[in-house]
Amino acid sequence: MYNLLPDELVELAKKVIDENRKAGRRLAVAESCTGGLVAGALTEIPGSSDVFECGFSTYSNVAKHKVLDVSEDMLETFGAVSIAVAWSMAQGALEKSGCDVAVAITGVAGPGGGTEQKPVGTVVFAKAEKGKSTDDVVADSYSFGADKSRAEIRLQAALVALELLLPDTSE
Repeated sequence: MYNLLPDELVELAKKVIDENRKAGRRLAVAESCTGGLVAGALTEIPGSSDVFECGFSTYSNVAKHKVLDVSEDMLETFGAVSIAVAWSMAQGALEKSGCDVAVAITGVAGPGGGTEQKPVGTVVFAKAEKGKSTDDVVADSYSFGADKSRAEIRLQAALVALELLLPDTSE
């Protein structure tokens, strides 16, 4: 079978759809640097509408603010590539979608745009879940390396985001 996207991305998306279907969970994503790649991977799977509700592709700060209610003060204070903004994006996606789980991705895919504090390859992720306390923050910053291509960084970011969408089997 031919896949539009890399096989490893589609295989993980299938696992995400299958496991969340079994868990009865609905998913949403809020994407910046991946520009809809995670949503694209999820919708590559037949029957994904059983699980995947929606994706928010909020590339600009204006979109993050208007679509996901990320505060302008937060964007100005911490910058778009920060745990605070990723967390706010995930919370906004969860609230706007009414889903059980939302994952947000924001980062610097390059080749330009990096800074000393946030070099190319820096990507921040956050996960918000319905019914969990907003104090229970699941967020992390990754460095995929400034030596990687834009495509490599975006692929790795999409894979991490999909992993975050898998149900936690330890609960």
